[in-house]
Amino acid sequence: MTTTVLSTRALNRATLARQLLVERAGLTALDAVHHLAGLQAQAPFPPYYALWSRLVDFDPAELAGALLERRVVRLALMRDTVHLVTAADAGYLRPLLQPLMDRGLRAADLTGLDLPAVAATARELLAARPHSAKELGAALAARWPEHAPAALVRAARGVLPLVQLPPRAVWGRSGQTVYQTARDWLGQDDHPAPDLAELVRRYLAAYGPATVADLRTWCGLTRLGQVADGMELLELTDEQGRRLLDLPEAPRPEPDLPVPVRFLPEFDNVLLSYADRTRIMSDPMRARFAAVPNGVFPATFLVDGFLRGAWRITRQGKAAAPAATLTITPWASVSTKDSRALVAEGERLLEFAAPQATTRRVVMAETG
Repeated sequence: MTTTVLSTRALNRATLARQLLVERAGLTALDAVHHLAGLQAQAPFPPYYALWSRLVDFDPAELAGALLERRVVRLALMRDTVHLVTAADAGYLRPLLQPLMDRGLRAADLTGLDLPAVAATARELLAARPHSAKELGAALAARWPEHAPAALVRAARGVLPLVQLPPRAVWGRSGQTVYQTARDWLGQDDHPAPDLAELVRRYLAAYGPATVADLRTWCGLTRLGQVADGMELLELTDEQGRRLLDLPEAPRPEPDLPVPVRFLPEFDNVLLSYADRTRIMSDPMRARFAAVPNGVFPATFLVDGFLRGAWRITRQGKAAAPAATLTITPWASVSTKDSRALVAEGERLLEFAAPQATTRRVVMAETG
């Protein structure tokens, strides 16, 4: 039997198509969050930039409104990191990922801590009212003084689905981390029988084609190969001979498909959700991407579909006359044509990020 071999560029184009990065999609913010199986969101505002790069005429007020209306929420999920997901997916994904949370709790310094008792106490506290992280830690430490408040909050977040409430992560506003259980905030129970096969399908729809190791890297769960083996999936091969799984009907564009430059936010899932990231970054780019302090991955940009550098926005001046500068720093040489495309896209990004700025400037830094 002949097996189709996908080149790195073919994998790249398939990934960009699934990630809505070939052309901006005419989806609602809610539908895009669902399609992408959530957006990594341990910082408050990267999801807004992620959707700006993926959707036609994205309005940040749409996502902010969904947060305030409890149609999307932020809580610890894949890789035990905070993700923004739909309310329905919060109830579906968290039960599936509880083994990952349990594994993290076993690795933490929680010796002698009665986790069921922590869960019961935290649930009672949060049912009475939402608590900030500091308040929750202090309340739990009153019962377990031998443990640090931060460790107790970590334990509570591991045993319970704790959502971070707005106004944190509402565009244009600020707010501290305030917790409530997903059940109390959303008024819904967890999905009674979440399906691991559906998790595999959701991943492949947004990230495929992919190996089982890629799937495991994305979600943090193990033994997913057994699940995939029981599904009717297309089997492909990459250039290294690794088995790739995919949905038969999913898009796999031609490898020479032209793609635009794209700006990605910090922690974008498309860069973090594979065991082998060569489909979107070379080994030198991966080394540069990973060489960041405190695990804070930078905002990045793609040229011809591949990682080529970082960007950041700085703001200066008084509130009455603010100025904003977007600095684009290539990590490798960029052609004159691509530089012009980056500046033009960067100007649009600045209009989105700093609409009130009286002065906006895009700076193309030297290759660093």
